[in-house]
This record gives sequence, structure tokens and C-alpha cells, in this order.
Amino acid sequence: MNSLDWAVLIGYFGVMVAIGLWSHKRVDDVSDFFTAGGKMPWWLSGISHHMSGYSAVMFTGYAGIAYTYGVTSFITWSFPIALGIAIGSRLFAPRINRLRSRLHVASPLEYLKNRYNLSTQQALAWSGMLLKIVDVGAKWAAIATLLSVFTGVSLNQGILITGAITAVYCTIGGLWADALTELGQFVIQLLAGLSMFVAVVLKLSDKGIGFLGAWDEPALHGHGKPLVGPYGTVFLLAFLFIKLFEYNGGMLNQAQRYMATGSARQAERSARLSAILWLVWPVVLFFPMWMSPLLVHAQKPDGSDSYALMTEQLLPHGLLGLVIVGFFSHTMAMCSSDANAIAAVFTRDVAPVLSRRARAWGERSGLVAARVTTVVFLGLSMAVATQVDSPAFKDIITVVIKWVAGLMGPIAIPMMLGLLRTFRRSGPTAALTSWAAGLLAFWLVNYPINWNVDGGVPLQYQVSVPLAVSLILYIVIGYVRPEDTPERLAIIERVNTDGDGDGTSAGAVAVPAPAGAGDDVVGTQPS
Repeated sequence: MNSLDWAVLIGYFGVMVAIGLWSHKRVDDVSDFFTAGGKMPWWLSGISHHMSGYSAVMFTGYAGIAYTYGVTSFITWSFPIALGIAIGSRLFAPRINRLRSRLHVASPLEYLKNRYNLSTQQALAWSGMLLKIVDVGAKWAAIATLLSVFTGVSLNQGILITGAITAVYCTIGGLWADALTELGQFVIQLLAGLSMFVAVVLKLSDKGIGFLGAWDEPALHGHGKPLVGPYGTVFLLAFLFIKLFEYNGGMLNQAQRYMATGSARQAERSARLSAILWLVWPVVLFFPMWMSPLLVHAQKPDGSDSYALMTEQLLPHGLLGLVIVGFFSHTMAMCSSDANAIAAVFTRDVAPVLSRRARAWGERSGLVAARVTTVVFLGLSMAVATQVDSPAFKDIITVVIKWVAGLMGPIAIPMMLGLLRTFRRSGPTAALTSWAAGLLAFWLVNYPINWNVDGGVPLQYQVSVPLAVSLILYIVIGYVRPEDTPERLAIIERVNTDGDGDGTSAGAVAVPAPAGAGDDVVGTQPS
């Protein structure tokens, strides 16, 4: 990097902080901070939903997969995400929006206290927060790894720089700041991605390699196969199922995008836009990665540094700075949205249970608590980031694929399926049992069983077995031991219908309040 690249990077950081300061004026209460007051346009929500699913892991871990295996990086990652969101646009997006519009909650998990009970809500809240700390820690480590390639700063210095800048804008501006910065980051990503695409095509042309003829080069032998190596059919199906839950709200931050729109219909349109972007745009981003074996020799065994090396070689200064900014935009978009989601869960679901004082928070004190929680979460995730390459986590891609994908299912199953009428019989027993058994299954297949199987348990089973165990138990226990009380049925009807005229068999509908605020049913209003 030279002075021009640094100017681009510093300018980007400055714009992000400015957006945060501007967004501060739009945040008057907790609802504004966590759900934009339900006033976010569907197109902005869709772009924000799309951007909050990226991170620099794409340019490190998945760049390594593309370098080693080729197009399977798209087939087994962004394609199932696109398909999962498309399905979720009808199945989950409208219902999650009604959590805010009809139940008046500010956290995606807030309704669980009434849908199940307080114990279930707390189990999912605590496990979700801990998983997010690890997940975001991997994202900080990924962007710091890229920063070290370009600037020579240490891993810890890179983590501190990116985390501090993100903390400023997302803490003062809330979800509005997240969404508006993600819109700017999308534009930056568009320019940076197209620049890299064109640079690679021109470089291949200089080598006498045609756009389509590149696939016949010996260095790309087998790279055109959709499923290869550990990424086979079972992995694809498992990943599709996992992403159906994860990218429609199971990891919390995407759920907030659905909640932020003005209506269930707008949430559905938001999800469809995100699905289209996931289907089309990653092809442009991945193409240079697929071609990278023809242009660079990765220094790391997993090829995770290939994209960074290629960027340094192909782009002139200024454009290099723009692409580096693109790396930052991905990670900061995801991490800031995660921080906002976890702050919502802590201040609305956890703190009121831990502290009597927290139950009496007003709008101002609740907003202060939300901002403090955001900073604390970012600090903890940055601390975890310094340990990502330790023996406990192994490496960045292991954390993202194995830990996050494997542990997300047991948390998301009760949260997501609890919205649907089909699973109305599944109550707290089904939810808690499926959650606990799923976590146990993750530990068993990834550690004791993995250690005692020759060659280890295949990756697809490491990530899919926990979700499968949780899903089966959640459904079976619901039928064997149904717990569909009138109050719980009323909650389900409330998120499955629009308007005040939609009838329910319950007569009155429970409206959730922050956890710990009172009894299981804390209020009613006519249906």
C-alpha cells in the first residue's frame, strides 16, 4: 500500500463514522436502535440483509476453497444461501416482521418467553450470545489477516483497528447506522468486485488464456466440478438446510432486517431481493478466486492468502485501496449487525432476568444500556479473535464452518419453527430437549467420536448431525408430549395473521414484554 491506498482506507473509515453520527439523530428509543422503528424501506432492508451475511472470511477461508477446489465454493456456499433465503421469504420473513408489528418486541428472541417459557428463552439467549462472540471473533481475525498481508500490521493491531472503528458507528447509530453503512459498503463492494473481475480477465488475456478456455488449463483441472473433495452432495444438502435457518433469522442479525420493515409484505420483498443478490453477485466475486491458481502461488497450505496476493499483483494503487476497503466493508457490515442483535438479546431478554433494576429501565436508560452492551460484545469478540488460530479453534474457516454451522441448528430450531402453526404442539419440553441434545450431538461427533474414527468424522456430518438431532426431537416430542396451551396458540396466531380482525381460538393474545418483567403472560390485547 502507498499513500493513495491509505487515503482511500482512512476516507472510508471517516465516512462510516460520519454515517453513524448522522444516524444518531434518528435513534430516540430502543425500538429505533434495534429495529429502526419499523420504518426501513424494503430495498434498504434487502441490501442490508445481503451485506450482513458477508465477511472477510469469503476472501480468506472461501478464497482458499476456491483456490483448492474451484466452483464448489459457490455451489456449496452462496447458492444454498440464495435458495434458503428464497424459501424463507415466504416461510419466515413475514412472521418475523410480525414479531415487531403485532407483538411489539425489539429482540428476535423476546417472544420465546411466551411461546415457550422463561427457561427456554434464557437457554437460547445465552447460547446464542456465546456462539456469536466466537463467530464474530473469527470475522475480526479474517480481516486482520488480510490487513497484515497488505500493511504488515500485526494480527492484534488489525483486530483493534477494525473493531474500534466499527464500535463507534454502530454504537451511536444503531440499526439505522448499520443499514446505511451497509448500503455504502454495497456500492464499494460493487466497484471493488468489478475492478478485480476486469483485472483478472485482462491478465488472463495477456497470458493468452481466454475467458472460457481457462477451465482447460492444467492448474484448474477438476475445478469446474460442482461437488468435490469434502464438499459433496451430503454437505450441500446439509448446508442448504442449515442456511435456511441461519440466514432467515437463526443467527439473529438477519431477523432484525425483517423486523425493521414496515409490514410483512415488505419483509417478504426484502428477503427476495437479498436472495437474488446472493444468487448473482457472488459469481462475480468468486471468478477471480477460481482463476487464482493461474496467477499466483499461495504461501499458506489452505490457499487462504491467494486472493490478497492476487490483489496486490494485479491492481494499481488507489484501486488496491478500494478493494481493501471492500474487505473491510464485508466484515464491518456483518460484525456491526451482529453486535446490534446481541445487544438486543442482552438488554431485552437477559438483563431483566439478572437485575431487578434492568426491569425498570426507561427509554433513555434502556438506550444507554443497549450502547454499552454493544461495546462490551465487540470487546469480547475481539478478545476471542486473538485466539482463533489457537489449537482450540484451529483456524478461521474451521470456526466459521464447523462451530457456527454446527451449533446454530440447535439454537435456531426452537426459535424459527416456533413461529409456524405446523409445530404448535411443540412446547418448552420439546424446545429445551432438542436444544440440549443438539449441543451434545455437536460435542460427540466433533470430539469423542471424531477422535475414535479412522480419518475422522466427515465434515458434512460434523455440521449436520446436531441440526438433524434437534429437528427430529423437536418434532417427535411435540407429538408425544404436546404443550399447545391457549396462550401459546394465541402467540402463534398473532405472528401468522395480519390486522386486528384475524381470529384466534384463544380469545385474547399474549403480548411479550422483556424477560423477567412479570409472569409468563404479561399482557393481553384483543385479537
